[in-house]
Formats: sequence, structure tokens, C-alpha cells
Amino acid sequence: MKKSPILVFILFFILLSLSASITLLDYYGIMEIQKWIMIVSRWLVIGILFWFAAQKRSLTGFILISMLAGIEFGCDLPGIAVKMDIISQVFLRLIKTIIAPLLFGTLVVGIAGHSNLKQVGRIGWKSILYFEVVTTMALFIGLAAINISHAGVGIQLPPATDSGDLKVLPPQSARDLILHIFPENFAKSIAEGNVLQVVVFSILFGIGCAMAAEKYRNPMVRFAEALSEVMFKFTNIIMYFAPFAVFGAIAFTVGHLGLGIMVKLIMLLITLYVSLIVFIVFILIPICLILKIPIKRFFNAVLEPASIAFATTSSEAALPLAMENMEKFGVPRRIVSFVIPLGYSFNLDGTTLYLSMASIFVAQAAGINMPFGTQLVLMLTLMLTSKGVAGVSRATIVILLGTVSSFGLPTMPVFVLLGIDALMDMGRTATNVIGNCLASAVMAKWEKE
Repeated sequence: MKKSPILVFILFFILLSLSASITLLDYYGIMEIQKWIMIVSRWLVIGILFWFAAQKRSLTGFILISMLAGIEFGCDLPGIAVKMDIISQVFLRLIKTIIAPLLFGTLVVGIAGHSNLKQVGRIGWKSILYFEVVTTMALFIGLAAINISHAGVGIQLPPATDSGDLKVLPPQSARDLILHIFPENFAKSIAEGNVLQVVVFSILFGIGCAMAAEKYRNPMVRFAEALSEVMFKFTNIIMYFAPFAVFGAIAFTVGHLGLGIMVKLIMLLITLYVSLIVFIVFILIPICLILKIPIKRFFNAVLEPASIAFATTSSEAALPLAMENMEKFGVPRRIVSFVIPLGYSFNLDGTTLYLSMASIFVAQAAGINMPFGTQLVLMLTLMLTSKGVAGVSRATIVILLGTVSSFGLPTMPVFVLLGIDALMDMGRTATNVIGNCLASAVMAKWEKE
């Protein structure tokens, strides 16, 4: 079995070279071949890649190969591909069942679970203030980047790409926007998909739990913690269906629109990584300089946990090493053990930057000219709804779907994004880890420790 990867790559390059040679010969008219030979050669390459991913048992690998298979299927059989959206619609329905309980559980635990804010008071409010300032900067960097690159502009979505039950919201006054934030009935907010109202209720509920006596608070916190843990596992189960959803969504999109959509996705991927670099260079490094945090030593400390997060696309996988390295860096354990876990709920720099970018991408792809005021409300929604999802790989798709649905945007562009989500998740998750490690150092400096 040790030689299997080598044999796979040899076969892959042989078949890829054969396919490329046949294509070139056919292009220059040197040899006439049947179209099916080229199709079979490409499917053989995809089949070998699928076999290799099966050996590795990697969900990310399956998703990426499903994207390739969807592209090929959409090119070869567009008549059938345009009917494949039913697969992604099943995935959409399953995802929608997660949104409300996941947000409720994570937010209540994030607030009431750290109700020791009375005991650690000063560090608590300083941390939350710092988190909100930095994540707001990340949101606006993402917003500016997508408005500059216009990565979603020019995509012509067919009418069938919407989920069918979403309605475009009519123009709203400032009064309507304010009233839309606050729920009148929690069950109604869940049923109508008003994510911001679910978030507001969950925050107030969490604050109420934090203010309650310990004998009343603890059972509710344990319930919310159990609910969020179960919903994370539920999310993991549904994510096993993600390769099929990616295959159906990409095949459907390519069948309708052709390969031009892939150019836009690559443009979005480049925009994201450039934005993450800008955020690190112009936000995080200046914070280090202002507070006289040694930059070289800090990045040496976070390099390994950030690499783990990049490879696994899960901040949770990097948590133990991140806390250990920051202690070695010189941050007191009591600050590390409080600030970094709290940051996993409130300081998702890479995730919030991506969500702002992806939401406007969806609007651009739908041909909707979203006014700046509406974009600000969208940013407020994302600032609140992005809390608590850093520990689960690709759980960001849940938040993005809920947000675009509540703003009346079509959902098909989200499934198109899912095709390259694994590549985007690497960068944003690593940025989350770097941001949380820096937050612990900032709090130590702020506390003069």
C-alpha cells in the first residue's frame, strides 16, 4: 500500500498526458478521433482521483473531486445536468434545519457559559470590545474587496436556480429595518428564516441566563451546550452529503452557464486570499507594533497552530497547541484559557471577512444592486450570526445560507461557492487562529502582564 500513491500519480499523469495529446492532435487536425474517447479519458482521470481520495478518506478531497466531476458532467451531458439541482435542494433543506438551534446553542453558551464576566469582569469586557472592533474591520475589508473586484458581476443565473420559496424583500424604511431586528415571536422568526431575530433573542436569552442565580443558570447552560454539540454533530452528518450537493450544483450550473462560472470562482478565491493578507498586514501587524508585541516571536509561536488549522480547516483542531504556544510566548495561563476559547465564539476574523465577501458575491451573481445602507444591515447581521462556528469545518455554509435567505437573495450561488469552499476555508480558518492568539497577547499587554 506504500506504493499506491506513487502508482496513482503515475497513472494520473499518463492519462492526463494522453488526454492532452489527443486534444491537441484533434485541435490541429492531425488526427480525427471520436468525441467519446476524450470523454472517457477525462472520466478515467476523475475516477483515479476519486479512488485516491477514497484511500485517504478525506471529505475535502471528495468535495474537490465532486466539483471536477460536476464540471465534466455539466459539459458532457448538459441536458441531464440542468435537472441535477434537486440534489442541492435536498442539501439546502437539511442545512436550513440546522440554523436556528445551532445559533441559539452557540450564542447562549458563548454568553452565559462565560458568565464569570463578573469575576473576570475587566478582561471580559475588554476582550469583547477588542473582538468586535477587529471583526468589524475584517467585515469592511471583505466588503471593500468584493465591491472592488466585482467577482460575482456578470454571472447570468437561470430562473430555476432559486430555492423556490424565497421572496425578494421590498424596499424598507429605516423604521422597518429597526423593527425587523427585534422578534415578536421566536417560533415565527425560526419559521420565517429571520436569522437576525433569532440571534437577538439568543443574545438576550444568554444575558438573562448569565444574570440568573447559578442553580437556574447552570441547567440552561448545560442544555445549550448539549444542543450546540448535538447540532455540530448533526452538521457533520449533513456535510457527508456535501460532495453529492457539490456535484449536483456544479453540474447544474455548468450545464446552464458553461465553464465561464469557474473564472468567477477563481477570481473570488484570489480576492479572498488577497483580503486576508491585507487584514493581517494592515490590521494585525499594526496592533503588534502599537502594543510592542514582538512580531517575529509571535508569528513563530502561531505558525504551527495556524498550519494545523490551514490543513484541517478546523480551528478546534489547533486549539490545544495554540494555547500551549501562547503560554510559552509569555501570556499568563489565566488569560490564555479565557481569551482564546472566548475568541472562538466572538473573534472569527477570517470567517467574518469571508462572509461579508460571499454575501455580496451572491447579490452580484443575482444581479441585485444592493444599496450601501442595506449592505451595512447585512454586515450587522453577519457580525452577530458568525459567532460560534469556528470549531466546525465548513459550518460557515450554514450561516451564509441563513443570512442570504433572510435577505431574499437566491441560494444557488452559495452552492456554487461550496465547490471551492474547502480552499477558502483553509485561509479563513488559519486567520481565525492567528487573530485569537493575538487577542490573548493584546489582553496580556492591556492588563500589563
